[in-house]
Amino acid sequence: MESSRQAGVDPAETTLVSRSREVPDVSFRAFLAGRGAPRVHWAAPDGLEVVGAGEAVRLTSDGAERFETVRDAAETAFAGATTPDGPARPRFFGGAAFHDDHEPAPPWEGFPPATFVLPRIQLVRTDDATRLTVTRVDGDTDALEAELAAVADEIARLPAMRPVGDQPGVVASRRTTTEAAWAAGIESAVERIESGDLRKVVLAVALAVTLEAEVAISDALERLRRSYPDCFRFLIQPTDEAGFFGVPPERLVNLDGDHARTDALAGTVARGDTPEEDAALADSLLESEKLQHEQALVAEAIEERLAPMGEVTVAEQGVRKLATVQHLHTPIEADLDGDPHVLDLVDALHPTPAVGGLPPETAERVIRETETFERGWYAAPVGWFDAHGDGEFAVGIRSAVAGGRRATLFAGNGIVADSDPADEWEEVGLKFEPILAALERED
Repeated sequence: MESSRQAGVDPAETTLVSRSREVPDVSFRAFLAGRGAPRVHWAAPDGLEVVGAGEAVRLTSDGAERFETVRDAAETAFAGATTPDGPARPRFFGGAAFHDDHEPAPPWEGFPPATFVLPRIQLVRTDDATRLTVTRVDGDTDALEAELAAVADEIARLPAMRPVGDQPGVVASRRTTTEAAWAAGIESAVERIESGDLRKVVLAVALAVTLEAEVAISDALERLRRSYPDCFRFLIQPTDEAGFFGVPPERLVNLDGDHARTDALAGTVARGDTPEEDAALADSLLESEKLQHEQALVAEAIEERLAPMGEVTVAEQGVRKLATVQHLHTPIEADLDGDPHVLDLVDALHPTPAVGGLPPETAERVIRETETFERGWYAAPVGWFDAHGDGEFAVGIRSAVAGGRRATLFAGNGIVADSDPADEWEEVGLKFEPILAALERED
């Protein structure tokens, strides 16, 4: 395990200085289009939207203690820093792979087991204003002020709105797991559940897509914003080769001071074509013994993992309605003891049973034995944290890794005792639709 900065500067030797200023509102897509990697984009349903480009500090780690290693290195980097407070404060953006021993391989070149970047340039849009923040690591405040002014001038020349380009179009797509292999994996998992060795496991499939034209991920995210305004949106692009992006409905955790919020989200049905059909499908979620069992496993596991850290409150279950699907949803909050850091919560919660299973160690073995592709960062934590340890992470589902004319989409389903392989095969296909719709050309 190690923490490193790719540019060759030890975080212990940095003197972080940041300055911010209000700028006219600008197209974030136009900003990203004019900047090379690393690039990040984060948008939360509550209105915070951030884009960043360039690298002030990059932290990379692996192994079972990767989140602790990143936390320690970030605290060292922030020590003695002079930075603004409020929405414009500098943040580290990034995430991690699902498995802590992940090794970058196609299509995950450039994505280590964990990496976070503090952007050189950051734009934050809130309900009140758009603010630019520039960060340097050499402590040179005169150079910083000059750079801030130069970047502000560049941004002032960008359009306030940028037309969304055409979808790249899909030439071909194929699931990397056959339906027969999928069925065999589910049947094996159900046998283990019936034997008592396993309570639940989430099995996933990948969809390899060849595109007609090169993908512009920022345009795809804009189309996703229009279709899924109540979801998170993210882009983590460590290199120019490929970016990981998605529109997850599920918050892993939000930490503000000592107050944490998270969600238990499990069970999926389609949306109805009429209000009556939609309501009937929602009722089927609430009445399904299988889906209620799956949801209860997720909520109970989250509560158990947070309980040692403070007082946990589990809210009443409801139905979360999205554009194409709806889920069982249980909000969970916690008032934490001590001096919490959001990465501690990420470490405690990942993987939740909504994307892994129970018991966690057995579920991980079953996932490794069954899945025929590399999960990479799929279903893993993606988000941000600041100098105070506050931050927010989503679960990297409804997602894809894409670059050039290729994209790989991911989707998974929770498997319990009465799971039917054919039903699960059909349901998992619904979860490809958000990303596919952002890539396919309209008729």
